[in-house]
Amino acid sequence: MRTALNRCVLAATGLALLAAGTWLATADPALGTQLPAWWPELSGDGTFLSPARLLDLRSQGWWTPTVLAASLAATVLGALWCARQFHGGGRPLIALPAPGSTVRARALEEAVARDAAALDGVARCRARVLAGRGRITVRLHLWLQPDTTPDAVLPGVTRLLGRAESAAAPCPVHGRVRLSARPHQVPHVR
Repeated sequence: MRTALNRCVLAATGLALLAAGTWLATADPALGTQLPAWWPELSGDGTFLSPARLLDLRSQGWWTPTVLAASLAATVLGALWCARQFHGGGRPLIALPAPGSTVRARALEEAVARDAAALDGVARCRARVLAGRGRITVRLHLWLQPDTTPDAVLPGVTRLLGRAESAAAPCPVHGRVRLSARPHQVPHVR
């Protein structure tokens, strides 16, 4: 939820900046004489963009189309980036080797997470399955129980990913595993 909110705020900020830039680029040239006093100075001999220079730029034939094209290009690139962020990264259905059979990616995630959480030494697991471009990527985040070493868990995870790969054959399955340790529960003394 927080990620979606951040992306919405980013998109709204970008649209507001686009609107402000477009308005400044296409506004009345007399606006250049009313620049605020805080306008940044470049050096002691003048300002970064003096009112006279702004008026001069706006009187050029290339200024407005260039600013509009640059604003439009930045907006399109930003919109594509934003849309790519909302994209879930894969199809919701994964084709299985049997003709006409598919499995939902969410169901496969739940099955892999349940099997991984059942391994000895694993306290809990979160799985993410991404399918696309002829391969399946399984991302596992395992929280290990206290006093469990990664060496004790990795053979079980390897077997689990091997079963997933044999079930999804001929699609290759690539696994990414992240291990986190759960801290010891230390009793608090008051």
